[in-house]
Amino acid sequence: MTAPEAKGTAAQPAKERRPRSAALRFVVIVGIMSFFADFTYEGSRSIVGQYMGLLGAGALAISMVSGFGTLLGYGLRLLSGPGADRTGRYWPITIAGYVLQMTVVPLLALAGSWEVAAVLIVAERVGKATRNPPRDAMLSHAADEIGYGWAFGLHEALDQFGATFGPLFVALMLLLFHHDYKWAFALLAVPAAIELVFLAVARLSYPNPSDLSPAKARITTTDRMPRTFWVYLVAAAFVGAGFADFPLIAFHFERARIVSTDLVPVFYAVAMAVGGAGSLVFGRLFDRFGMRLLAPLTLLSAVYAPLVFLGGFWASLAGVMLWGVGTGVQESIIPAAVARMVSGDRRASAFGIFTGGYGVAWFAGSTVIGVLFGVSLPVVVAFTMASEVAALPFFVAAARRARATGEGR
Repeated sequence: MTAPEAKGTAAQPAKERRPRSAALRFVVIVGIMSFFADFTYEGSRSIVGQYMGLLGAGALAISMVSGFGTLLGYGLRLLSGPGADRTGRYWPITIAGYVLQMTVVPLLALAGSWEVAAVLIVAERVGKATRNPPRDAMLSHAADEIGYGWAFGLHEALDQFGATFGPLFVALMLLLFHHDYKWAFALLAVPAAIELVFLAVARLSYPNPSDLSPAKARITTTDRMPRTFWVYLVAAAFVGAGFADFPLIAFHFERARIVSTDLVPVFYAVAMAVGGAGSLVFGRLFDRFGMRLLAPLTLLSAVYAPLVFLGGFWASLAGVMLWGVGTGVQESIIPAAVARMVSGDRRASAFGIFTGGYGVAWFAGSTVIGVLFGVSLPVVVAFTMASEVAALPFFVAAARRARATGEGR
């Protein structure tokens, strides 16, 4: 072998490593950004159920507000996703969503009624709806290089760890300020400001994330999504319909005196920590086994319902941990699978359509759960578990079709 040949052979791995390291750095920077975003809004979400209750809202109002916020938080992605693909303005749309979200959370400190709090809670979800599809589309370009499960799993782990520390911070603030919720919300302005700094760093460092993909994204010849996508969406819709919002769970804990006020945010933090750790593991496993993971993980997380709504203190703790497993799966494996099904120039639209349908189902399920909550807790459990189990055959069908067609494998 000649010297030039040896030099070329040695240089090639370095050339291959550079795009991978750049892609990994982008995922980490966006993950840190998401850490502080989740620190802020998940910190607030850990106490908004109790807060609305103190302001005079009942169980149905809390469930409806949470569900409607979720509806907009997912449904508006039908606009932000295709809008980002059509205009190519991924960063401006992402930035607008984050600015809205990080602004309204501290303003909850000024809410004088549950109706005002409800408007701010819904506005926070609108911010998330605006920024998620274009952000995930940008992340998918890095995932093209380092693996979909690993990229989305690592991002979600950092995201969920922020969601762990946020509620713990809120719990500490409630302890220090003698259960003054307004101080807890006001001090969340600090992580919100830090998030916006990292948002600026990410934008300046990676103005064109599509360059991270190892090859230019394929240009689609049709606006239609693959059939696997729609089967997968039906499965996810059943999962969303059977997944109770944490504010309602927290309201139940307080009303039944199962968990003290100080510990409710801690329970939420535990759920987020489990979801974050699970995202790392599930992401790696997804790159190896694909969509076959979804059916068993859905069945496992479905057990949260009887533990949370019918159990005592320790059973409820186990239940919120399984609830956390479910959130980790929904936020990491689901976008990873969608990214594999669709070419790069259609991913923001795919994320928007998929999560929009998912959100409609979540809202419908939240409404039913809120009504059933006033009737019977065993009926609530029966509904949630039936909905989760109904998703299983669709997950199996989607996984089989993905293996047969090469979509999402």
